[in-house]
Amino acid sequence: MPYRAPFAALALACALLAAVPLRSIAAAEFTPEQRKAIEAMIHDYMMQHPDVLLDALRAAEDAKTNQALSDHRHEIFDDPATPVGGNPQGDVTIVEFFDYRCPYCKQVQPSLQALLDEDRKLRFIYKEMPVLGAPSVTAAHAALAARLQGKYEHFHAAMMATKGQITDEVVYQVAGSVGLDVDRLKRDMAAPEIEQALKANLALASALEIRGTPGFIIGDHIVPGAIDLEALKNLVADARKG
Repeated sequence: MPYRAPFAALALACALLAAVPLRSIAAAEFTPEQRKAIEAMIHDYMMQHPDVLLDALRAAEDAKTNQALSDHRHEIFDDPATPVGGNPQGDVTIVEFFDYRCPYCKQVQPSLQALLDEDRKLRFIYKEMPVLGAPSVTAAHAALAARLQGKYEHFHAAMMATKGQITDEVVYQVAGSVGLDVDRLKRDMAAPEIEQALKANLALASALEIRGTPGFIIGDHIVPGAIDLEALKNLVADARKG
């Protein structure tokens, strides 16, 4: 399958060249009649072989994704302002962009935790992406401030398990429930480096065309939306092969 598109494209190119006089090729120009003939050939070929176009589009999208991941590799995988969980020396990294008010993030959380519990070779990167209003921003600030008290993952897990409407008051209640000093937390939340980290996450998501939550990076794949445990395992397995 991967080789079908190149061979088909080559065959099409040969057919087009054969239909055009050499003097026109040299001048890089086509008469109106030649253009119509070429357009008709391309149309007929694509109608008969739509999979060629799909393969080409997939290849172009893959190339675009790979370039974006390469261009932003440091921000994705090595930003010291970003919390890291799982095995810091893991052989495969899962990156999640999430919002604590996102129901789909909460839906996928049990699968993520099950995978991390089962596979001790996974590194996990938490990218706070507060896009669902002011309480989301408060929760993201609180999460990064909780890191300063060594309780980021405790707070994260508790927030993901919280049902119902998330408000500022709920955020602070959750913080207290996991043993955080809430007064200190509120002071730490105002640190400019936390605001800077969140802005960097939003800019990175935009550059990677991650437009909502959750969004994942696993291996060479950017995966939008909630995915189940089996899909997560397959993506991890593919990343290990690569």
